[in-house]
Amino acid sequence: MKRFAKDSFSSLPRAFWWLWTATLINSLGGFVGVFLALYLTNGLGYSASFTGFVVSLYGGGAVISSILGGFLADRIGRTRTILVAQLTTGISTLLLGFADSATAIAAMAFVVGVSGAASRPAIGATIADLVEGSERQKAFSLNYWAGNLGFGASAAIVGVVAEHGYLLLFMAEATATLVCAILVYVRVPETSRKRSRENTRDSGFLAGYASVCRDWIFMGIVAMTFLMALLFQQAATSLPISMTLDGFSSADYGSVISLNGFMIVLLQAFLPRVVKSVSPRRVLAASALLCGFGLTVITGASSLPFYFSAVAIWTLGEIIFAPVIMNVVSHLSSPATRGRYQGMYQLAFSGAALVAPISSGYVIDQFGANTIWTMCGVIGTVAAIGYMVLGRATERRSNESADLVVATPH
Repeated sequence: MKRFAKDSFSSLPRAFWWLWTATLINSLGGFVGVFLALYLTNGLGYSASFTGFVVSLYGGGAVISSILGGFLADRIGRTRTILVAQLTTGISTLLLGFADSATAIAAMAFVVGVSGAASRPAIGATIADLVEGSERQKAFSLNYWAGNLGFGASAAIVGVVAEHGYLLLFMAEATATLVCAILVYVRVPETSRKRSRENTRDSGFLAGYASVCRDWIFMGIVAMTFLMALLFQQAATSLPISMTLDGFSSADYGSVISLNGFMIVLLQAFLPRVVKSVSPRRVLAASALLCGFGLTVITGASSLPFYFSAVAIWTLGEIIFAPVIMNVVSHLSSPATRGRYQGMYQLAFSGAALVAPISSGYVIDQFGANTIWTMCGVIGTVAAIGYMVLGRATERRSNESADLVVATPH
């Protein structure tokens, strides 16, 4: 066990651990996403419709920032992008806390949404630059773990802090974000390399993303990841509705969904090591099936143990999915295009966050909650098949690249 733990945390560069620390601090202070709806309704007395509109603006900002952040990471550098994004987030979060009109609140929520997610592609690209070979997947797993550690802690304390005033939460998040920005800029070196003449042709915004979109293997991976993100979104959209329809309370939902965070915190640093020797396509396919059919189990749920079982199954899929898919994305991209590839990858999640609430609500209203859970099994199966097919193409490309390196004279 001691050796297993050592293998899970050792042999990573110091710069990565500074980035890991910044991710932990940033997620520890990630209060706005947790309490924004509560703040608008209970704190300020706005209607549910206005609250939904503002939350949509906040989430919709991530769609823009995924693309913009990826472009900036390649164009101006990883650490500069993180610095600009985090500084903007800190300032706009503070302004959101002091906003006293509906227009100002909506505008600042959108800015926070855009800037808050703009650093994600740069962080992913930095990890891929800092860590190479077999250790890269471990690095992605640990960074994902740090984000969930911080988010779990912030979700647990947000209610306690809110009792002393919501402004304190805005100030705490702004402070944590600014600390994260400074820490990364001072301690994490710029990892993007100077673009060659061949790469400058694709340095423009449209030209750069056009080259990414022409990579059909990668775009297929993005499409399958969008399906996976739709599955993940059901925990926050369909699951509470389904449990309410079955007569369970909000406290029951809270206890069930907390299992997801508990398992990630407990297993994320270790479980991906178990599947390290398995080919990525098989891991991704297994993850898709675990997530899809783990949610399908809910069709027969009649008690809390059923719901706990469902959450446990799809959480296992989530744990092995996150580091492997990010490692695959990093292998498909070159150092000069990693930001844009990471940005397009993040777009799968932000797009699902917009689509899932609307589509899930419509399906439940028209056809019933069990239809959603049955569809999850179908979606998981499609994603599993897609990952298997695309995974073979990815492996062929990797082998061809390796052969080219060996054949190239030095």
